Amino acid sequence: MNSILKQISITDIEGFSIGQAENTEAGTGVTVILAPHGACTGIDIRGGGPASRESGLLNPLASNDAVHAVVLSGGSAFGLDSATGVMRYLEEKNIGFETGYGVVPIVCASCLFDLGVGRRDIRPDAAMGYTACLNAPNFKEGNHGAGTGASVGKAGRADQAMKSGIGAAAFQAGDLKVGAIVAVNAMGDVYDPSDGRKLAGMISDDGTLQASCEEALFAMQNSITLKEHTNTTIGAILTNGKFNKTELTKIAGMGHDGYARTIYPVHTKWDGDSLYAMSYGTIASDLNIAGTLGAKAVAAAIDNAVLHTESAYGLKCAEDFQ
Repeated sequence: MNSILKQISITDIEGFSIGQAENTEAGTGVTVILAPHGACTGIDIRGGGPASRESGLLNPLASNDAVHAVVLSGGSAFGLDSATGVMRYLEEKNIGFETGYGVVPIVCASCLFDLGVGRRDIRPDAAMGYTACLNAPNFKEGNHGAGTGASVGKAGRADQAMKSGIGAAAFQAGDLKVGAIVAVNAMGDVYDPSDGRKLAGMISDDGTLQASCEEALFAMQNSITLKEHTNTTIGAILTNGKFNKTELTKIAGMGHDGYARTIYPVHTKWDGDSLYAMSYGTIASDLNIAGTLGAKAVAAAIDNAVLHTESAYGLKCAEDFQ
């Protein structure tokens, strides 16, 4: 690693607390990024099938500049209900936007599709969102939280996909800290950008990782057979740098470069790829530096998500191919 950069833990970034809850049998879960003092937040949505809540507030033209939690959840659009439990937890702590009639917590949420593993009739709900808050801080990579039912490499048959999960990475340059948490549920394959090695994704008929989701996609030119909106990689960049909502929207956009470095193909209509950028702090920094660090952290978090995952629900994991 460049000597200018220091690798740190995602939990070293002040102002945030990460909580998780999951139902292992059902194959789904919730990851909550709590920002009790409020965090200015932007979002960039690149995929064609997002499931999201309160995204409109993150438009730079909207008046809101403080978000109190971001929820990453399984359960497809059903999982948006988990944000209700997060709101209840924050209201009990008197955390939220003061209206004069009580506080209104600002909670944004994005969900991935994991109904194809475990049990489709059990999804993250308000109770699970509340529990994730109670569990904070308890962040773990792999088959936890929003990554519990995540999978990758879904351009072929269901038995060719692999287990994925949730991952994180963070870096420090001087006083600036930038990190990312990503739940990886991509249609595409995941690669190591440092050497181009495939880490997880579509399994070949001979049981190797030689298959390619890109090649499978090209072969569908005359017959598209994939199910729409059944994937989605969701995540958040966290920083102690001081940025406004417009700048954070740009940082989130630059962070998507981390998706593109590791996931092939990415940002398709079958994915709802979304990335938040959350700022809590007073460290003055250049937008370009923070965005570049954000992309680096996102790429590393995606690789960590598949490398820290265990096989489950009949799906092999990266470790099975080491």
